Amino acid sequence: MHIADGVLNVSMAVATSAAAIGLVAYSIKGIKEEEVPKISLLTGAFFVSSLINIPIGPASVHPLLGGFLGLVLGRRAPLGIFIGLVLQATLFQHGGLSTLGANTLLMSIPALAVYGLSTFFHKISPFLKGFFAGFLAICGGVILLMFLLLFSDQRYGEGTFSVVNLLLVAYLPLAILEGFLTGFSVKYLYTARPSLFAKKGR
Repeated sequence: MHIADGVLNVSMAVATSAAAIGLVAYSIKGIKEEEVPKISLLTGAFFVSSLINIPIGPASVHPLLGGFLGLVLGRRAPLGIFIGLVLQATLFQHGGLSTLGANTLLMSIPALAVYGLSTFFHKISPFLKGFFAGFLAICGGVILLMFLLLFSDQRYGEGTFSVVNLLLVAYLPLAILEGFLTGFSVKYLYTARPSLFAKKGR
């Protein structure tokens, strides 16, 4: 779901960068020393998983772990995502520096949304909680991606085989797959390390 350099127009790149700075600042505020190891571990997992990518036009399809990051890191998720994206852009030219803000928003907002909705998942099984977290995070990211592409250049939405339509088709099976993977991961961790998951207000 990384957007490459040069895809967004200048005004959109500036606006998303400013919004991402605010989001990362919110994520860092009040961080505690004991949270650092968990953030580092999940940042590494995000960094590795997001390097598995299939290019589709100006973006790419790959695992995101957004739902999992939202459940485990809570409001610290944007920090881990930002660090992972910086490393990917600088070390492997995956994504871009001019679109770093946009890519941070694409993955952080769904993760925070999952964290916010986790209270409503409280009464369902850990597997279903993980499934919905993974599935909804992908769907949210795709919606944001289409919004950014269409507002940056209407041509991305033109025609039956437009970039927007291709992204929808490509990400639906990934959303289902990530839902299952997140579901099994959450189910296991709820049994082994329930304290790992983020609590509200942290």
